[in-house]
Amino acid sequence: MLLRHLPRDSAVARELHGEAAEWSVSDYLLAAAVDQLAEANWMFATVNQDEDAEPLEYPVPVSRPGAEPAAEESGDGAEASPSAGPAGGEGQPDAVQLTRFFAQ
Repeated sequence: MLLRHLPRDSAVARELHGEAAEWSVSDYLLAAAVDQLAEANWMFATVNQDEDAEPLEYPVPVSRPGAEPAAEESGDGAEASPSAGPAGGEGQPDAVQLTRFFAQ
């Protein structure tokens, strides 16, 4: 019972939860807002560019604790598709993870 009420920056919390112990709900919400703004700016710039212009690179989402880092370009010309961005990405917590987080 006492462990549940330890500060987020305690050694026990860091050992149990890793880097996620340092992130609060507001940190996750801020990262989501930054990702959405970057995506909106990308959409605006893509829609308002010339038809003959090269497509813009999709914005890289803010890294979150516990998420795998974005794969570096392997050099074979394969790039991440825009549909694999923040809106459908694995970097954002799902409903079950958010429920567990808020229940603590």
